[in-house]
Amino acid sequence: MKTAPRFSMLVVIAALALAGCAPAAAPSAAPTPSASVTPTPTPTPTPTRTPDPLAGMSLSDKVGQMFMVGTSVEGANPTTLAAVQNDHIGGIFLHGRSAAGAEATAALVQGFTSVVAAGQPPLWVATDQEGGTVQVLSGPGFDDIPSAVRQGQQDDASLQAAATTWGAQLASAGVNMNLAPVADIVASPDAAASNPPIGALAREYGYDGATVAAKVGAFAAGMRAGGVLPTFKHFPGLGRVTENTDTRSGVTDDTVTADGADVGVYSSVLPQGPGVVMLSTAIYAQIDPSAPAAFSPAVVGVLRDRVGFDGVVTVDDLSAARQVQPWSPADRATLAVDAGIDLLLVSADPSVYAEMHQAVLARAQADPAFAAKVDAAVRRILAQKASMP
Repeated sequence: MKTAPRFSMLVVIAALALAGCAPAAAPSAAPTPSASVTPTPTPTPTPTRTPDPLAGMSLSDKVGQMFMVGTSVEGANPTTLAAVQNDHIGGIFLHGRSAAGAEATAALVQGFTSVVAAGQPPLWVATDQEGGTVQVLSGPGFDDIPSAVRQGQQDDASLQAAATTWGAQLASAGVNMNLAPVADIVASPDAAASNPPIGALAREYGYDGATVAAKVGAFAAGMRAGGVLPTFKHFPGLGRVTENTDTRSGVTDDTVTADGADVGVYSSVLPQGPGVVMLSTAIYAQIDPSAPAAFSPAVVGVLRDRVGFDGVVTVDDLSAARQVQPWSPADRATLAVDAGIDLLLVSADPSVYAEMHQAVLARAQADPAFAAKVDAAVRRILAQKASMP
């Protein structure tokens, strides 16, 4: 039997394998082409609808959100308490002067917030905590705040740090909105005495736009850091009038223009963070000589269109200020809404609130265009409330 040649061949193959030179494998057969597959189209996702914040709100509730009504800081005003409970108003304003301290203020505020109905938007609780002669709340838990003139002498970082403390003190007492800072420009220190609402009370931060914008911005940033929404006032500027709208009627400013430094302060500070803007009730001859700013679509238009502000616009007191007394309470409210005001301040005399509320409600029921303004205002108010801590 001859086996040597076969063995020899096996040896050769083994040797080649050990040397890494094994013969290459035979090529595999070419794959059979598969049928073309059409990809399944990806469905276009359906956009998620943002819930309408006005859904489920009655017209009366919408109108209620447009009012901020005053109460004495010494005790709950029954009219204001009923407005919170029954009309679901947007906010209350602590009016007067109190040295009772933060604990007493918190108890007062709790009496109002406790009657906010379930499901209703949170209540704005506001006051005037500027400093100097305009400081509603003092006593234990509240610092004595210097006037704006003295605040303006601090560097920006120091002022912001101090305002953060003042804001935190307000927040601890339940106050979540401050009707400050004052953004008005007074012409000069020498002119201050002839400007009763601002300069005579040392409420100005400075005498030029850049200085006022810097200090107002620092104060507002501190309020936000302390948990309080600032309110810039009094658009388009109240630092150049020679009479006080609280105590005189027909008060007219002949100086402020739509493109001047006074309006420029707002263009500087409003992009820096959340805030509300308060309109003056003076007449501005260079913008609209026909009506107080609070009733003027032209003045509101400067704020909306030239400055570009799309937030909440409020107004100086529409209840007791002498400047607005020639108009009935009903007309004050409807004229302001027609002009584009979102939040109506009825701070000093809550007794006129009911007439104002009824007038706005009745006009909205009868006039679709007016009702649309109500809706737009309430959307801005609810958006601002939703963005707060």
